[in-house]
This record gives sequence, C-alpha cells and structure tokens, in this order.
Amino acid sequence: MNKDVEVTIGREKYTTTVRYGDLELTADEPEELGGQNKGLAPNQLLLSALGTCKAITMKMYADRKEWPLERIHLRLQSEVQQSDRQQTTYIRCHISLEGDLDMDQKKRIQLIGEKCPIQKILDNPIVVESNLIDTE
Repeated sequence: MNKDVEVTIGREKYTTTVRYGDLELTADEPEELGGQNKGLAPNQLLLSALGTCKAITMKMYADRKEWPLERIHLRLQSEVQQSDRQQTTYIRCHISLEGDLDMDQKKRIQLIGEKCPIQKILDNPIVVESNLIDTE
C-alpha cells in the first residue's frame, strides 16, 4: 500500500499542491518571498513532519504505558549556520508535557520522542536522487 507523495505547481507563484492518495494539502511561500501565503512553506513542512512524528511517538508510548499524559505541545524552530566548508542546520524542539507525570516519566517520554522515524532520518546522512522524466 505504499503510495507516492505527489507535488504539483502550476503558473501561480508559488502555491503548490501536495497529494498522498486521497489526502491533499497546500504549500506556499510567504508574500515577502513572492508567494501568496496560502499554506506552510517547505521549511515549515519539514519542521511539521518532525514535530508530528515526535508527538505521535511520545503519545503512543505514554498510551502503551497507560501514563496520564493529557497533552503534548511542541514548538520547533530552525536556524542555518554557514561556514566556509559546510552548512549546518540546527533544529530546536521545545516540548511541554501536561498530565500527572513525574519527572522520570517526562524524561522517558522525551527520550522516546528522540527515536521517532523522522528524527532517525534527519539524524543520519541523506541522499536525495532526482531524475527528469520526459513527459512529451
């Protein structure tokens, strides 16, 4: 049941449609970058993927343990630092856990969140291969 994510952009600057099966969302750039601000920008989508993955992973773990986790709130931000030799991206994730949890439970939930599939991808080398398909 592996479906591909499909991304389409037409003449409208820079509104992009993202589809996965029957699901769809809109991505865009903010107006100050020439977009129309109709959706999250690509960097925001990346942070959203990481944040949702961490939140779901932490929630699943707490549910399995039957811990009284009432709410998870994550705030993510990224910063790129350039040097002569490389570019380093720092992603900061501020986590708030609500519920009748002791500090050991909160630390364990945070640690489990660090093992979410998206963070594993981002923590390791990534190779992106692109190929041009002639449609005419």
